[in-house]
Amino acid sequence: MEIKGKLVKKLQAEAGTSKAGKAWEKQTVVIDTGNDFNNLIAVSAFGEDKINHLNKLEVGMEVTIMCNVYSREYNGKYYHNIDGYHFTNQSNAKKPTDFITSDDVPF
Repeated sequence: MEIKGKLVKKLQAEAGTSKAGKAWEKQTVVIDTGNDFNNLIAVSAFGEDKINHLNKLEVGMEVTIMCNVYSREYNGKYYHNIDGYHFTNQSNAKKPTDFITSDDVPF
């Protein structure tokens, strides 16, 4: 799934240890999609590599995040996760008109 919008908030990084004894870390950001309803979406990054990519983005940037959405059942209730795996700053992304200029054509 792809989520596009403005990065409006970075939450504090979290870390812990799983029941199996494995260390984990995650950081969550909030994206404003600009929709009329349900416009704020929280996306989490798990692991050092993904968090490092996420931290290249700053509040106020227009971003695109590729993510996985899934649900888990616990005691008869379902809980949802949105885990980001690719984070892009759209403010610096080239637009189709930026690729070719009049200086690039041979005629």
